[in-house]
This record gives sequence, structure tokens and C-alpha cells, in this order.
Amino acid sequence: MSAATTRSRTPDRLCAEAVDLARTAAEEAAAPGVVGEHAGHESEGDRVVTHFFECKELGYRGWRWAVTVARASRAKVVTLDEVVLLPGPDALLAPEWVPWSERLRPGDMGPGDLLPTDAEDLRLEPGYSGEDEPVPSSAVSEEMAELVEAEDAEVTAGSPANLPVAPARGSIAAVAEELGMRRARVLSRYGLHTAADRWDEAYGAKTTMAQAAPATCVSCGFLQPIGGSLGQAFGVCANEFAPADGRVVSLAYGCGGHSEAAVMPKPPRPAPPVIDETRVDPFPLRPAPDSGSVPDVSDEATAELGHS
Repeated sequence: MSAATTRSRTPDRLCAEAVDLARTAAEEAAAPGVVGEHAGHESEGDRVVTHFFECKELGYRGWRWAVTVARASRAKVVTLDEVVLLPGPDALLAPEWVPWSERLRPGDMGPGDLLPTDAEDLRLEPGYSGEDEPVPSSAVSEEMAELVEAEDAEVTAGSPANLPVAPARGSIAAVAEELGMRRARVLSRYGLHTAADRWDEAYGAKTTMAQAAPATCVSCGFLQPIGGSLGQAFGVCANEFAPADGRVVSLAYGCGGHSEAAVMPKPPRPAPPVIDETRVDPFPLRPAPDSGSVPDVSDEATAELGHS
């Protein structure tokens, strides 16, 4: 260790004793009553010392007023360098700033919000750019396009220069637009994998609902297939009573709303009435005397009671 390094770590005596000068400077820079007790000093170099004072300002817990004083070589007068409010070891600090693109979470977008994508977004890759030229023998080659334009000029009224839009039939750009391939960027392999992982985590085979399901979505009649390479492993649920209605689900996902898991039985139908046409049931026109709830009393019993 050099002598210069040793001297820089040893606080200058006169600068270390200038506590009153440092406090006066801190009180002038701060509001009245917010400068607390002296919290030590630290050597910043040769004849340069920083004094620390506690900060009593509300909302600045653990912060300190740092007052740096210095002394010129061979001088006995200590002068003021700077006064600044700095956080201490246990200071209450704001969280580290994070760019908005990293703070954004699914569901944060609202009506009218715009979400720009980075030009170098790993989830996307260039789609059809129009720069690929077809082979000369192709039906959409440059020679064929010129021939088609010449034929259009013969059947249309006026010269091609007077047409509002030049015929684009036969060009590779027109064919790509007709096939739905004329997009500036499409999903890259990384974008496909991240989407598949995200969907499988939400509605995949490892979820609690899928573990308790009687069958998987691959055999469910409510599963609506999707196109593209992701259609080999995912589909859209169309069961309004299912927890994943209208969402992309894995073919290995499942729930209790499977179309073939439990078929509701048909209600039992009563048996048709049996009519026996081989016998006749008699139906008397008058009821029997002993069929009622009141016993039948003869005329002799009533005579004993004195009835006439």
C-alpha cells in the first residue's frame, strides 16, 4: 500500500473537527429543524472529509445530510465544498426503475391503449416482404406479369396509363395477399413456444381441473379446432358451462363438462294402458245397500222406537 493511499484514508484533523461548520451549512440548505445529530465522518481524500447528520424530514427515513469540507495544502482554514442529502445504509428507497415493457402484465391494456412492439422482438420474424422473386418458369414471374398487364390493356377501355389502378394480377404480391400471407411479421419459433407454454400452464394437463377430469379435450365435442401449427396441440373451448369457455385449451386438458363423459339418461316413459277386451266388468246402476258408511236399518228396528 502506497503512502498516498494511507494518507487519503486517514481523515484530516482540522477537517474532522469542523463539525460546527458542517452543521451550519446543512441547516442553511435544509428546512429548519430537520438536521439531526452528527452521525460521523468519512475521509474522501487528502484534506477532504464528509460529515453526516441525521435527517428528520418526514418520508426520508435512514437518509443523511452529507456535508463535505476541504482544506488547501498548508492552509489552516477549512472551507465548505458541498451539501447534499444522501441515503444511508438502511434508507427507505424507491424500487429500482423498470422499463414499461417489462412492467406490463397481461390484462393491463384498456380501451384506447396502444402496445408497440420492438423491431427486434424475438416473438416475431419477418413474413412475406415482396423481395423474393419467383423463378422464370413460374406462373407469377415478371414475364408473365407483363403479359397479363398487356392483355388487361387490350380488354379495358383506354390505355393502361389512364386506368385509376394498374392491374396487379399475376404479381407475387397479389397472390400472397389473396392467400392471406402478406403480413410484415409473423410468429417466430420462439413466439410459438412461449405462447404454447403460456396456454399449457393455464389450461393444460398439469392443472387441477385436468387431473380430476373424466376425459381429455381431444375427444370432446365442444372443442373447436384452430389452424396453424398450434392447432396440433390446442383448440378453443366452446362449452358455455365449462371453466375454459372461449379460451385456448390444450388437447390434454379436460373438465367435468366433457361432451361424452356423462350422458344424461332419458326420462322413463310410463307403460301404455292395458285394455282387456275378453271380459266385461259389470257396473250396477244403483249401489248395494251395504256399500255405504251408515249401516242399513230395517223397518222392524224403527218400529220399536215408536215411529209411525
